[in-house]
Amino acid sequence: MIEYLPHWVPVEASQATINIILLGVILSVSIFADTIADRTRVPRISILMVVGIGIAFVQQVWLGHPGADLLGGLSEPLIHLALVMVAFLLGSELKLDRLRNTGPLILIISLFVIIGGGLVVGAGLLVLGFPLVVAVSLAAISVATDPAAVSETIRETREKGVVPRVLLGIVAIDDGWGIVVFGLSMAVLGWVVGGDGQLALLHALWELGGAVLAGVAIGLPAAWLTGRLRPGEPTQVEAIALILLLAGLSSLLGVSALLASMIAGCLVANLSYHHTRSFQEIEHIEWPFLVFFFVLSGASIDLYKADDAILLTLAYIALRLAGRVLGGYLAVTFSRAKHQALPGNIGLALTPQAGVAIGMALLAAERFPEFSDTILPVVVASTIIFELVGPVFVKRVLR
Repeated sequence: MIEYLPHWVPVEASQATINIILLGVILSVSIFADTIADRTRVPRISILMVVGIGIAFVQQVWLGHPGADLLGGLSEPLIHLALVMVAFLLGSELKLDRLRNTGPLILIISLFVIIGGGLVVGAGLLVLGFPLVVAVSLAAISVATDPAAVSETIRETREKGVVPRVLLGIVAIDDGWGIVVFGLSMAVLGWVVGGDGQLALLHALWELGGAVLAGVAIGLPAAWLTGRLRPGEPTQVEAIALILLLAGLSSLLGVSALLASMIAGCLVANLSYHHTRSFQEIEHIEWPFLVFFFVLSGASIDLYKADDAILLTLAYIALRLAGRVLGGYLAVTFSRAKHQALPGNIGLALTPQAGVAIGMALLAAERFPEFSDTILPVVVASTIIFELVGPVFVKRVLR
């Protein structure tokens, strides 16, 4: 569009300039999304995802640029930072005094949902006749939950009580379970299919163990230092420095940034007795990054792959929903004697799925390239559905 302007108009069309304008447009659109959400009760997260999908349609279909990054390489770090912030804040929910009351319940529900959901997806796809690699890969990917969508919907509804605390605790550890399940699944598949299971297992162990080490290495000093450089007044500079260090070092070491951030947040929450404002400072700046996360996640979806493997996509969506509902129902039934307040459909609140699932799909496609055209379209298409309807399910469970 800029190239059609008169030559005498002093327009600087660098990528940096365009990025600044696009970031401003995205934040401006989020204001209208808030207005629409208030008047229609549609979760603003879903609206932002629709905006992102609309951008993907214009860019890929109308302008004919499939696979292009809207912000020229800036989308991935913004999405990464948003997820690190969410994971750090979710780690703060894992306080020891709170875990004494809800910790066993969180563990029981998360295990039931993960094991039950994964088994339903894997067994169901095998019964339907899909290849072993596809069935096991999608079963492992189905374990992942989008913590940003769940936590933001809970914050939006302002609900308090056992159910929100349990949900936040589950999504805080869910990615840790997801990494374990996915890593072991890839190791088993690598051993069965290609005989390189040992290398896959070592990679999974490093991704987990390295994340724990990175979280401890950053979380322990942060728990002691933050708030002490300026007594009583922890600043946003400290909070932003912590987030950037977690995101950057995790990427450098090739470990899970979500797990490292969750561990660091847990350490700061449990060891920083002198204040709690480091989490408040991050909460003050979190929403703009979440806006970028949801819009850019929608804009990064390859629409040309979303309509492939329709039957497999529908089967995966139905089986994942059934597995989540069944796992949550069995967990609540198992623990109903002590927790009467938990709804039987709590598994519905764990259906959102986004960046982690797509990342796992990319790893699986890289590992088994002969199945990449099958796995990627299914995860991309199902992510669109789960990100749109997931927040609605979360609200229904809470209310």
